[in-house]
Amino acid sequence: MKEIKTIEFKGDILYLIDQRKLPISYEIFQCRTYKDVDFAIKDMVVRGAPAIGATAAYGVVLAAKEFSNLDKEKFIANMDKALDLLNKSRPTAVNLMWAINKMRNLIEKNKDLSVNEIYKKIKDEADTILKEDIDTNRKMGKYGNEIVNGKATILTHCNTGALATAGFGTALGVVREAFYSGKDIFVYADETRPRLQGGRLTAWELVQEGIPSKLIADSVAATLIRDGKIDLILVGADRIALNGDTANKIGTFMLSVLAKEYSVPFYIVAPTTTIDFEIETGKEIDIEERDSKEVTHIENIRIAPEGMEVYNPAFDVTPNENITGIITEKGIVKPPFKENILKLK
Repeated sequence: MKEIKTIEFKGDILYLIDQRKLPISYEIFQCRTYKDVDFAIKDMVVRGAPAIGATAAYGVVLAAKEFSNLDKEKFIANMDKALDLLNKSRPTAVNLMWAINKMRNLIEKNKDLSVNEIYKKIKDEADTILKEDIDTNRKMGKYGNEIVNGKATILTHCNTGALATAGFGTALGVVREAFYSGKDIFVYADETRPRLQGGRLTAWELVQEGIPSKLIADSVAATLIRDGKIDLILVGADRIALNGDTANKIGTFMLSVLAKEYSVPFYIVAPTTTIDFEIETGKEIDIEERDSKEVTHIENIRIAPEGMEVYNPAFDVTPNENITGIITEKGIVKPPFKENILKLK
């Protein structure tokens, strides 16, 4: 097993694998301020809901360090502004809001302490978030492995591996666990337009691990599913509503419809921090729309004509009726989703 350190904090610097550069080059992006973290999240230096949450937590650490020479009142006021900025860096991944709210509550609870003591508590909390995410992913991998048969052919969408988390991965973590346990699995990774996270990132992780796999164009998935060549579909999540509706990378909904039509098990793999207990259905999820250049260009080379308008939502919502189960660190949640999701709270 090759360890992939997506996020590392040392010497008051946050080090991130620059996922914009993979697989052509392996480069580290350094965040020295919370504004660097805001940029890294917005520009997708780091992406994947759990990774965004952990990165944002260290953004709060960097803000606290920057303002640690101020008096208490100014420190709290500046931290509020930093928290607000980080909270808005991307709108869909609920792990981001979860991490920021956790830090906000921690500061409020400890506001009577000295600035240095508050900083230490913030740093300890960020370290805990990072460690717990890795532990959580390994637990999901073990639960998920229970539904992977010995010779399963698995279809993945987007990147749900170590690069999308603090380590190990969500849906790809289940793939890893199945592979490590000796199962004779095979993976089809779809390219995942428009940013090609499947082609650039998942394929890179699969090659690093030596997991038998092939890369496919997104449009090939339907043929494979129809022809009975896919045993299981595993995807991640950026936000899950109480009723089980799930926002994930654009194209997930399409795969879920095909899976339902051809009776292929379709599982979401996500930590309980990705569940938004405040929303009832997927209709309440804010879907981010990104720059048109992600569709009209590849590596800054234009592939579409000038003047063509673009619709580029980053995510779609898969309705709960298309989902076989949700694999979490606390077990596999099956329908009725709302009743069983509430048990996780």
